[in-house]
Amino acid sequence: MDFDISKILDQVYTYAPKVLGAIITLVIGFWIAGLISSKIKKSMEKNNVDKSLAPFLNSMINITLKLLVLLSAASMFGIEVTSFIAIFSALAFAIGLALQGNLSHMAAGILILFFKPFRVGDFIVTNGYSGTVKEIQIFNTIMTTLDNRVIIVPNGAIASNPLENLTMNPIRKVPMTFGISYGADIDQARSVIEKVAASCEFIDQSQPVDILVSELGDSSVNFAVRPWCKTEDFWNVHFYMQENIKKAFDQAGIGIPFPQRDVHHFYPEGKA
Repeated sequence: MDFDISKILDQVYTYAPKVLGAIITLVIGFWIAGLISSKIKKSMEKNNVDKSLAPFLNSMINITLKLLVLLSAASMFGIEVTSFIAIFSALAFAIGLALQGNLSHMAAGILILFFKPFRVGDFIVTNGYSGTVKEIQIFNTIMTTLDNRVIIVPNGAIASNPLENLTMNPIRKVPMTFGISYGADIDQARSVIEKVAASCEFIDQSQPVDILVSELGDSSVNFAVRPWCKTEDFWNVHFYMQENIKKAFDQAGIGIPFPQRDVHHFYPEGKA
């Protein structure tokens, strides 16, 4: 098979500048896109843009800029941009049909970022998992549990199920129950609980502490105790009260009974 060297050289002379120009456009264009994306990221950090929204916006801007660079490089080969967009749209539609579940997670992620039922740093309970939100991605939300496990929950599952945000309000009550024996003095026990609550530095002393007899149980009289505190001090209050109520009850001679049950033995007549 004969080769026409002159035609090959003509093709090289014709397309070599275009190829070289497209490569230079891609390299410089991607570099500029990364630079702009970095500048925008720093600007958002400087202006205290929501930590939940900033990574998502920065990612979308970076992808959009790189897509524009690709379109520019394609046009250098004489490809009509409208045709390229049509091909890209058809490809995106086909991929979309194959990834319907992921697209629903992406849509849910956008809704989460828009309506803000929680933010990065909030402690939430959802789908049977609880933890601090570390990152809200396009498809998933990443949480860290109290024992430092990482939980990745699809955004679609979060958006379609009940969600409890434990840190949205700046203050909250700490619900606790303390039981005393039936022989103990209720007023004395209430006074002891009040003194312990007053000594806790984490409790908001400007708010009244609920100390109510909530139940006459099988073996104890139960107090419902609900002091107010800052949300971040919830566990400090809980652990302080559990330890110091026990110590104060011991000093006051107030018993905390174990579960008790009366057992009656019946013997047939003539047997004991």
